[in-house]
Amino acid sequence: MPDSDIIHAVSADNVRAYVEYVCEHIPSRLAGSENGARIAQYNKEALQRAGVDAWVDEFPALVSFPHPCTLQVLAPRSVSFAAHTSGHSVPTPPEGVQGEVVFVGAGHESQYEGKDVAGKIVLCEMSYSPARMEKQRIATLRGAVGVIFINWGYEDSDALPYGSVKPAWGNPTPDVKPDEMVSIPCVGVSRRDGLQLKSWAEAGALRVTVEAKVENEWRPVQLTTGRIDAPDSEDFVLVGGHQDSWPGPAATDNAAGNACMVELARVFASRRGELRRGLQFGFWPAHETGTMAGSAWFADRNWDRLRAHAVAYLLIDQPACTGTTRWLTMSNLEMREFHQAIERRLLSVPCDWKPQKKGGDASFFGLGVPMFYGMAGFTHEELKATADANMGWWHHSPECTIDKVDFAWMQSHLQVYAAWLWELCTTPILPFDFTAVARQFAGRLEELRDMRGLEALDLAPVASRARVFEEWAVRLNGEVRRQRERFREGNQEDERIAARLNDCQKRLSNILIPIQSTVKGVYGHDPYGYTPQLTPIPCLYETRKLADLKEDTEERWMLETELRRQRNRVADALAEAVMAVRTAVDSA
Repeated sequence: MPDSDIIHAVSADNVRAYVEYVCEHIPSRLAGSENGARIAQYNKEALQRAGVDAWVDEFPALVSFPHPCTLQVLAPRSVSFAAHTSGHSVPTPPEGVQGEVVFVGAGHESQYEGKDVAGKIVLCEMSYSPARMEKQRIATLRGAVGVIFINWGYEDSDALPYGSVKPAWGNPTPDVKPDEMVSIPCVGVSRRDGLQLKSWAEAGALRVTVEAKVENEWRPVQLTTGRIDAPDSEDFVLVGGHQDSWPGPAATDNAAGNACMVELARVFASRRGELRRGLQFGFWPAHETGTMAGSAWFADRNWDRLRAHAVAYLLIDQPACTGTTRWLTMSNLEMREFHQAIERRLLSVPCDWKPQKKGGDASFFGLGVPMFYGMAGFTHEELKATADANMGWWHHSPECTIDKVDFAWMQSHLQVYAAWLWELCTTPILPFDFTAVARQFAGRLEELRDMRGLEALDLAPVASRARVFEEWAVRLNGEVRRQRERFREGNQEDERIAARLNDCQKRLSNILIPIQSTVKGVYGHDPYGYTPQLTPIPCLYETRKLADLKEDTEERWMLETELRRQRNRVADALAEAVMAVRTAVDSA
């Protein structure tokens, strides 16, 4: 069946009905609350009505319940501003925490140069560059005693921001580093009030008292799962999105995304007999209130099946925001050509792409499952006017009401999601292309190889190995294209070859994504928004720091030892990748 049948079967009207009900009857869906349990049960029943096997798991998670608070300005004049405590902030004593305020822009490491924030309170923009958790982590490492976030939005906006600041991904473990848990108070203020604070701070005259009110505790949370099995394969595509929310209707974040998942489940369940690969739906709890504790728990508890049979992960979060006029997909590099071909065919708006980083519920990079996440986006002019509010000025605030969902635009979202999933669930051979991944690895390794001061890392052989992998990836890509064409021509006898090529592509994802997208690798989770992830092969991020360190110092010897081990990890991964491709291509 062509995907045109699937894309005409999905209905934005069904999505609207879901969103209207949830916003009215189950608002404020915080994980660990009564409504958190109610939305889990509602989603289970919605999946079952759609003809999908569904259930709810319950487990403990460290979640946060932050409250409104007050920011008292002491100088240059006495005035109080309304504020909201950040999730996982530490609470302050009744008298609060007092200090001088230093503005650090977006809070990236580079923006601290020349600024002494030790014993002071940091003021920074809310933007996702870096993520809120990373801003807090960097501020703490620099010795700050508190953080104030200026909300995004228009300059006169009085919306207060919600959001967590715990960098530790998922439930913490005994080996979590101190900087991955929060040890300072953090609050957010409106954009209107924040810009006033910024002007005072830049004049060197701002002193405040920060008050933070929050409960951080272990509570039972609920995760809803649905499953559509293919007739003849254990392989599947994972579709996920968080079902918890901050206070208020949270229409775009993420009632609309959950509604899309239920609608996709309904349509695909009615055609399960035509699937080569199944679908698994995960409605994650403790998204921000637990820093992805739900999806991380699911990865840990379903490790064997995910490792062997998950071919891709589609995240659906905040589709069809009002005022968006572009399309943005973030993905692992091997998926780019596949999904962009569908976007070009179905969409008439400008389409953008970014590499998928470990944000949102990206809990499956260690497993090596390629991920993609597509949604409508704002123009560059709109983002500039709203201080980079890429999810809308109302994001993470009580203003996230149902009028912020564009249901006319929603139909296009559903059609793109359905076409993506139909291709992944029905194509005989997976449509991934690893040549771009190989070139990215080679380019990064050659850049580092040529830097002065890194001779001890011996990166030249690793860079050469990346070029060898590129040669084999080109051959694999050619074989995949050739065999996919044979299937289009009706040569169904080649199922054995298809299985071998699919196994190879899954294996390459297992090997390369932990290198491509993480520092900690297969069995751990990087902190949320971790700065090294801004570069390819993030485990080698600190090579530039090594090149600047003095010879014959303990700091250099220690870092050199760590980076040499990471170098070896990359070298081994490339060798495994070459062997996987060579075996598949030679036997095809």
